[in-house]
Amino acid sequence: MKKIFLNFILLFATYSVFAQTDSTKSSKKFFIEGYLDTYYAYDFSNPVSRDRPYFVSSARHNELTINLMYVSFRYETSRFRAKLAPGFGTYINANYAAEPQSLKNIVEANVGIKLSKNKEIWLDAGVLGSPFTNENAMSMQHLCYTRSYAPEYVPYYVSGARLTLPLSSKLTWYLWIINGWQQIQDVNSQKSFTSQLEYRPTEKLLFNWNVYVGDERSAVSPNFRTRYFFDLYMVYNQNGKFSATACAYIGNQKSLNNKNEEQDLIWSQANVSVRYRFNESWSVSSRLEYFDDPKSVQMTSINNSADGFQASSFTLGLNYAIESNILLRFEGRSFSSSKNVYKNENGDPSSTNQLLTTSLAVTF
Repeated sequence: MKKIFLNFILLFATYSVFAQTDSTKSSKKFFIEGYLDTYYAYDFSNPVSRDRPYFVSSARHNELTINLMYVSFRYETSRFRAKLAPGFGTYINANYAAEPQSLKNIVEANVGIKLSKNKEIWLDAGVLGSPFTNENAMSMQHLCYTRSYAPEYVPYYVSGARLTLPLSSKLTWYLWIINGWQQIQDVNSQKSFTSQLEYRPTEKLLFNWNVYVGDERSAVSPNFRTRYFFDLYMVYNQNGKFSATACAYIGNQKSLNNKNEEQDLIWSQANVSVRYRFNESWSVSSRLEYFDDPKSVQMTSINNSADGFQASSFTLGLNYAIESNILLRFEGRSFSSSKNVYKNENGDPSSTNQLLTTSLAVTF
């Protein structure tokens, strides 16, 4: 299957190069883009397996490796668009572990048609990037290198259909019908609903309000029922001298208890990140976050505690833009909790953890 997949990529790339050459006479339709994020992370708990607990991004300890590498092939006309982005790296290994083998390497794979001649009303279907939180898997798009807990415990990708409805020059509404909470291969017979309201009051300011409703019962979680999730985030002056972003969300997982009664399992988080540019090359960034999952809906303590999961973290980073498309980053991160949800270097339960990370990433 991997050979077939790679041969398809090579065939698509070769065709795209020739088609792109011909199309430059009129309008460019084919685009090839790439992204490569290499990193080294040192977790002071020194995990024996080298897998850092709780994270899928930059999730390997004491190893020079690739977090995410992908090549994006896009085809676009005034009424049609398609995108194929196969990906590789430790992020893929950790985040797609539940998907079947042939689907494990899909960052995005979708097609879309424009439903109106005069308005930007689009219907897209396939595997799409999710709308949730102020972070995604591409570190170069964000103020800090590492991901907060927030995006690690919501979907990075979804599979289904998305309708784009521009309501005004500043307001856009997206409606989604998807297989479920980060699922390409569906785990039950139900479909889920997602809504995103995107508001841009100025060029420098963005607000997004996201809602998810879906039945989450599965063979792994047979007692789960409807999940309700509400997410609000803000991005300010993303490429400016001073940039900031903040996100808060809350989720409610309906679940049956041992008396077959439905109960509410709540989890939530909040984070804020800032960055200050000294010049075109150098900048510093920082983040504060808080994550609380008392009933272990999303996170279970590695120490098998029944107290759920709760943690805070502080991040401080130094960033150097070698070129506009090449970014070198150094980052330190300190975690703390009121519970012993971490381990120390001896493998004993601990309420704190520290992490150092460096990354060299490039887009092309």
